Amino acid sequence: VKDEVSYIRQVVNLTQTTSASYLLMASLDLTRRMLALRGKEIFERVSELADYARDEVNKLGGYYAFSKEAVDGDAFFDFDLTKLSVHTRHIGLTGQEVHDRLRDEYDILPEFGDLSNFLAIISIGDSPAAVDKLIAAMSDIKKRYGKKPMELIASEYVEPEVVIMPTEAFYAETDQIPLLKAEGRISTESVMAYPPGIPILAPGERVTREVIEHIEHARANGSLLTGTEDPKVEKLLVVR
Repeated sequence: VKDEVSYIRQVVNLTQTTSASYLLMASLDLTRRMLALRGKEIFERVSELADYARDEVNKLGGYYAFSKEAVDGDAFFDFDLTKLSVHTRHIGLTGQEVHDRLRDEYDILPEFGDLSNFLAIISIGDSPAAVDKLIAAMSDIKKRYGKKPMELIASEYVEPEVVIMPTEAFYAETDQIPLLKAEGRISTESVMAYPPGIPILAPGERVTREVIEHIEHARANGSLLTGTEDPKVEKLLVVR
């Protein structure tokens, strides 16, 4: 056992140090060299693979992987082609559900999932076979778990009702009450669902029935809720 411990310590010392990691620095330098010499060729291949992935996803029906057609030069100026963002609402599943199925049942780990989309990243280490595996898994998930779209929450975005300035709300006298009983009150804290980490509710906004339903929907579908003093996000600080 002592020899095993010594061996493990030796391996750890090889890869972990208070000084710079020479293994990491060497790999970064090799990567820099590869990109300097073959970067254009490599990323042309990655872009082609990403376009292939989008085309195959959109052939499945129900899913939607947007591409350059979404770019308007204004609010949507451009986007990274290697990011495969797939909308899932039309198969009746949240992006988080599809993400979890891919991870748990098909050994495919996307970047993340939210209430409506999941994100996969196409990299220089991917191959057409890897993309085909993803497409086959998505097709199988749709067949096995797909539901009617209306079973999902009606809207991805909750229009905020701003009552007072966030600063005024933040410094106001507060009461902490159950979230489910907070309808009509003015929040003094934020509620965010991660991913994507965008506030559903912010200080100074009125807590509406739609806001509460959106938060509970996010909770039920596996999103991480954060932003409130209550770590479980079951209670909310509101203006007294």
